[in-house]
Amino acid sequence: MDSSKGLHSFSIVGLPDKAVQESIDRIASSIRNSNLFPHSSKNKKIIVNLAPADIKKEGPSYDLPIAIGYLLESGQIKFDPSGIVFAGELSLDGSLKHTSGMLATALLAKELGFSEVIIPHSNAKEASIVSGVRVIGAKTMLEVISHLDGTNVIKPFEYSEADVGDNSDQDLAIFHIKGQEMAKRALTIAAAGSHNILMSGPPGSGKTILAKSLIGLLPPLSFDEAVEVAKIYSSMGLIRDAGLSFQRPFRSPHHTTSAPAVVGGGTSPRPGEISLAHRGVLFLDEMPEFPRSVLESLRQPMEEGTITVSRASGTIILPAKFMLVGAMNPCACGNFGDDRHQCTCMPQSVMRYRKKISGPLLDRIDIQINVPRGTLDDKPTLENNSDSGLQMRNNIKLAREMQNNRYRGRKIYSNSELSYKNIDEFCHLTSSAESLLRSALTAKGLSLRSYHKIKKIAQTIADIEQSEEIGENHVAEALSLRINEKMFSEVF
Repeated sequence: MDSSKGLHSFSIVGLPDKAVQESIDRIASSIRNSNLFPHSSKNKKIIVNLAPADIKKEGPSYDLPIAIGYLLESGQIKFDPSGIVFAGELSLDGSLKHTSGMLATALLAKELGFSEVIIPHSNAKEASIVSGVRVIGAKTMLEVISHLDGTNVIKPFEYSEADVGDNSDQDLAIFHIKGQEMAKRALTIAAAGSHNILMSGPPGSGKTILAKSLIGLLPPLSFDEAVEVAKIYSSMGLIRDAGLSFQRPFRSPHHTTSAPAVVGGGTSPRPGEISLAHRGVLFLDEMPEFPRSVLESLRQPMEEGTITVSRASGTIILPAKFMLVGAMNPCACGNFGDDRHQCTCMPQSVMRYRKKISGPLLDRIDIQINVPRGTLDDKPTLENNSDSGLQMRNNIKLAREMQNNRYRGRKIYSNSELSYKNIDEFCHLTSSAESLLRSALTAKGLSLRSYHKIKKIAQTIADIEQSEEIGENHVAEALSLRINEKMFSEVF
């Protein structure tokens, strides 16, 4: 910031957007209502430079640092600004409003070696997650000034781990669903290894209920995973006076949702549904009804775990390690293959309907199962299964713990994240299992991607059974969970 004698003016340079430009009037009113002298009270030429000059600055988080910088430069307050980061939106009365992206601000401040972050009080809980930096939450600009001059020092907000726990209190809705034992087993395996899953079946078979009940099976987020998710939600302003959440996200966009809303985008690139589902579940109900552009845009993030969004204003790489859960009918009327209801679709229309999900996308979905109609004679699993629901959830938790120990230090959290570079290092098959898998690869004409995915599913099944090696039975069950080779051939 620079000031010089001359006619009154206040300029902000460095590619500021409209929100930053409008901060001039907010700052002036905030300073005036805090019983201080705003820039408009003196004939001075003031220039605020936002560096680096070639990167566009956006958002209201620059209000507080610009105001404090002016007060310091004009001599109305005195303090040592070294090691302190300011961020936050100002109201006209001098109060600090909730501002998006404060968690990312605190993480960046720690990375750059700053010792203190001063932000709005409503953001203090989310930013206190970051250790190694003092988080000061202030309600007004006067509180910030009193803290800086030592008149009334604000105590740093301390993060408490009292709320950390698992999701054991969540209802195990999946075990109250009648029948569908194969689908429940498939969802259990998917939850244990974070595998993508597609359920195909007639209307009313319970696909949507099964998908929504999956959240009760998933283990809570680890601390590092929770921080990753919180950064995304903080940047969108979706964290309101809340701390770290360990519940996995569950996003279910409608089939009319546009491609930019799903993958991210806009004039200034923002996270979409796949980033909001990071480390959680992205559920696509009536999957063939989604536009082809939306479905095909999922192929890269499903494979790489990130999405690159390029716009004229810039390029941004967003995290997108999500678990895709899809549900679809076998045809437009929904009755193809049903023994009790007649399908009214022509074979060509059935093929056309199924081809809305392309082969390359289908090949990226680990588990693909059929979900038949249930009957009144079916009973909930808890009534006819010797293993309780809590025991099944515990098996999933133990399987995840095996994976955490196996991939410690690799930034890999589940079997589904293994790549062709390291799958042979971690997945060890017995000779009979390897022979069965190779025979299936040749007989069914599976791609090498399918070969790797079957190995990962088999590894998850072995983890559920606490087995160190992948056996022939694990491979056999993994093969039974992939039906994509029948998707187009069974119509005629």
